[in-house]
Amino acid sequence: MLRSLVGSEMCIRDRYQRRVREPGRPKSSTLRSFRVPASLCFRSRIPLALLSSHLCTMANPLLEDWTVTDPEFGMPPFARIEPAHFRPAFDAAMASHLADLEAIVADTRPADFDSVVAPLDRAGADFGKIDLVFSNLCSSLNTKPMQTAQTEMAPLLARHWSSVYTFPGLFEKIQRVHSLREEAGLTPEQVRLVERFYTDGCRHGAKFDQKKKLQNASITARLAELETQFSQNVMADEGEWRMEVSLSGGDLAGCPDTLIAAARTAAEEAAVGNKRPAPDVHVITLNRSLVEPFLTFADDRGLRQKAWEAWTKRGELEASRANQPIAEEILKLRQEQAALHEEKSFAHYQCADMMAKTPTAVMELLENVWVRAKGSADTERGALEEYVKSQEGALAGGIMPWDWRYYAEKVRRSKYDFDEAELKPYLSLEAVTDAVMAVSNKLFGLRYVPRPDLQLYHPDAQAYEVRETDPSTGADKLVAVFISDNFARPFKSSGAWMSEYRGQTKNLAPGQNPILGVPIISNNNNFARGDPTLLSFDDATTLFHEMGHAHHGMLSDCTYSRLAGTNVLTDFVELPSQLMEHWLEQPEVLREFAKHYQTGEIVPDALIAKLKAAQSFNQGFDTIEYTACALLDMAMHLTESFERFDLAEFEKSELDRIGMPQGIVMRHRPTHFQHLFSSSSYAAGYYVYLWAEVLDADAFAAFKQTGDLFHPETASACRKLIYSSGNSCDPAELFRKFRGRDPVIEFMLEKKGLASNATQPGQ
Repeated sequence: MLRSLVGSEMCIRDRYQRRVREPGRPKSSTLRSFRVPASLCFRSRIPLALLSSHLCTMANPLLEDWTVTDPEFGMPPFARIEPAHFRPAFDAAMASHLADLEAIVADTRPADFDSVVAPLDRAGADFGKIDLVFSNLCSSLNTKPMQTAQTEMAPLLARHWSSVYTFPGLFEKIQRVHSLREEAGLTPEQVRLVERFYTDGCRHGAKFDQKKKLQNASITARLAELETQFSQNVMADEGEWRMEVSLSGGDLAGCPDTLIAAARTAAEEAAVGNKRPAPDVHVITLNRSLVEPFLTFADDRGLRQKAWEAWTKRGELEASRANQPIAEEILKLRQEQAALHEEKSFAHYQCADMMAKTPTAVMELLENVWVRAKGSADTERGALEEYVKSQEGALAGGIMPWDWRYYAEKVRRSKYDFDEAELKPYLSLEAVTDAVMAVSNKLFGLRYVPRPDLQLYHPDAQAYEVRETDPSTGADKLVAVFISDNFARPFKSSGAWMSEYRGQTKNLAPGQNPILGVPIISNNNNFARGDPTLLSFDDATTLFHEMGHAHHGMLSDCTYSRLAGTNVLTDFVELPSQLMEHWLEQPEVLREFAKHYQTGEIVPDALIAKLKAAQSFNQGFDTIEYTACALLDMAMHLTESFERFDLAEFEKSELDRIGMPQGIVMRHRPTHFQHLFSSSSYAAGYYVYLWAEVLDADAFAAFKQTGDLFHPETASACRKLIYSSGNSCDPAELFRKFRGRDPVIEFMLEKKGLASNATQPGQ
């Protein structure tokens, strides 16, 4: 997810845990889990050093010119940044940002693109660079001091964004340019920028009267506080809970060696000080890359139940950090915000600025898939029950949620002779990283040059120069700086996401260092560390998914910050990421890069064949897990009154209404549903992964139909229209240009094994 950002994001695999930082919605959500957009990262006319001199007597690295401290890339000076630096830096940067807006308003020239919109796109660059570092550290290294800073800054930054959107005299100038946009001789990209700034203003209260502006600002500030607390509560639950298990006692019976090794590593990382745990001690945590394999392989039903109950009760494990009342207040405030905009519900407000346009279109797609998935899930449960009956006799209580993955793996082995543990030795983190970078090179000509000399925020993070040969000049060219941070650890948010430390732009002020237009892109995963780290196929897919998001940022070729990279409509933002996933499962990619970590042997064709045959297995379960979340999301945000609203009761009644199949629960229950409650960006928008699956399956079919998975002309069009255009054009039109028509749902349904009686998606 753009986590983006919180966000990522996601067979429906871990895609629905993946995030991208928030696409194209500049707001204080940067504090939470999603991306602070570059869309209003404007360039200050007032030196920050002057503004900050009275705020901070010590040198503040956040206020320095990073192109001086790092002439090569202009990277943040991570080694010198402390949590205490952020408040004085933000105070100075917010003042500078508002001064930029004042300069635009005070400009006596007629309001036009050059005097209003172009400088608006540049304004607040110093604020933007600080905000992006802050946002990233609040997700990747959110120590206790950082959490204190996050809690303090959340309402302050929210109010700052409210003041930006409602800055006196600014929207009137934007409105004037907007009214004349078709006759001003602007380029299509410039027209799009004017329209987006106008829409941004309208959607954030620029047309409100003063009373409504104050109400909206108060709601926004309170939401920032609540969403920050929600995120921190989930992080605490995930970081503190652990289940100690004994290898000699049989607690890990049935688990493959790779899982046992990961559980041992978790025990060692959890040890206090230098005290090494006893050799028999292993630990299961709530890291998805550890708990889901445990639920899949562990023979001990009681321990599976214990792990499952903790996993599904994140956000309510401790009364002192219960997320239910926080989520209820968030829902109520969002509905109040929608009412200010004269919308029936927050879902109507959100969908108005998405490809779907209306909740009705969203529900048509979700319900179409839900009915098909229920039939598949019922068939799958029958297969599990038949297996239990043939092997073990009766199972007390039937197939329970902590049983499904375990017996599904048994049936998959029996039916397809496919053992996930047999594949993992061929999917080391190193091998999968090599594979995705090779795919990137074959498709788009990108090369990745490791830069171990660059000092980052944590030893886990690795930096690369991303380079290509310029097709017009033949010269070697820097495309981006890429940061990869792959391992789970304390004080790091769960899931996976892409974010930016700097977005792409060509709209630099005169005299600015050109490096400031080159993006710095970051991918975060939460793999269980091993020696070596071996990935499940789902984890490998997650890595490809996030690299798809990274390409959306790295390959951006837009003139203006507001339109660049992932600043697109939310139901388009998952297309580049999910499209990249397809190459991992192609036999020709696996044959080249899936090498046994010990012997170097290429993965056998027979094992690839088993993987392909088993891919449609358990799709009903996967699709139900996800679609139930998306349906509940829409139901919550379509609610028009939250008087006497009880979230737990609503969850139960809604799942009963849609007929949730026995033995399956939602992938994200409300109390830890960070896509919805750590930011608003995916609220009434969790459907976007399924919407984008329609697009990505159709888009990948374009490559398959050429007979060449790296077809040069198709790859070139894909780069231009899907990965490089950002929000410079309507996303529906971009897809239409790529495929020559609107998307169809058949390719997605076929991929999921749900293709019978296919109908067109509601788009």
